[in-house]
Amino acid sequence: MNDSRPRGPQREESATPPAYPRAVKRMIAYQIERELLRQNISRARLAKEMETSRASVNRLLDPENESVTLQTLEKAADILGKKLEIYFSE
Repeated sequence: MNDSRPRGPQREESATPPAYPRAVKRMIAYQIERELLRQNISRARLAKEMETSRASVNRLLDPENESVTLQTLEKAADILGKKLEIYFSE
């Protein structure tokens, strides 16, 4: 029998534009940087409280660096007294 129904998740041809992940990262970096300024927290202090290096915090705040993990974002949000929310939308 030839079953031509699609299997698995199907992606629309115009799914996510290539620039979208970079735009999301820019917004996240901006929000964290803004919160650091608002709370008068230095990058060095954030690194110490995250138990990571200053270089790691610099990568987190670099809008061009898209290689940040959810764990890192969660940790930064927690230290800043914020909650990280991620959801799917149509």
